[in-house]
Amino acid sequence: MPDTLNDKIAADLKVALREGDETRKLTLRGLRAALMRAADTKRAAAIDAERKRRGGTLGEADVVLDPAALALTEDESVSVVQREVKQRRESIAEFTKANRTDLIASEEAELAILQTYLPRQLSRDEVEAEARTVIAEVGATGPAQSGQVMKALMPRLRGQADGKLVSDVVRTLLSAEH
Repeated sequence: MPDTLNDKIAADLKVALREGDETRKLTLRGLRAALMRAADTKRAAAIDAERKRRGGTLGEADVVLDPAALALTEDESVSVVQREVKQRRESIAEFTKANRTDLIASEEAELAILQTYLPRQLSRDEVEAEARTVIAEVGATGPAQSGQVMKALMPRLRGQADGKLVSDVVRTLLSAEH
């Protein structure tokens, strides 16, 4: 049984290769590439930070960092998957405007595959209930405090709800209370 999201993706890619599932294979290879780019970006940032800490004269080979600290966390991996999902949704919207049904079907198939790697998504009602709780905790009374509410709410809902949906719910609730 895979331990991490990356392990699950790797195992599923092997199955897709064995079964000849081209759509799943291409989607998972693209996702793995996105995860590797994110890990490379994290590594480069860690090296730059260490260089600055030590005075900026070190070469990359001179910087020794803990490999575990360089690996993507599960939250970071989920964020990469969410970005990929968002890209597919945006592509579907653009292809719909252009009436490109052939490309829409392809993007929808990839979207369905990618969504299997996300945590269960909360319904609007569930987001609304959590938002009401945070609004009460923060003591927000109107739209001016939406930033405070979002700052407290988003970490609770990370990976479980689209940020646009959360923002819409918060805005609606705070407008209604004002």
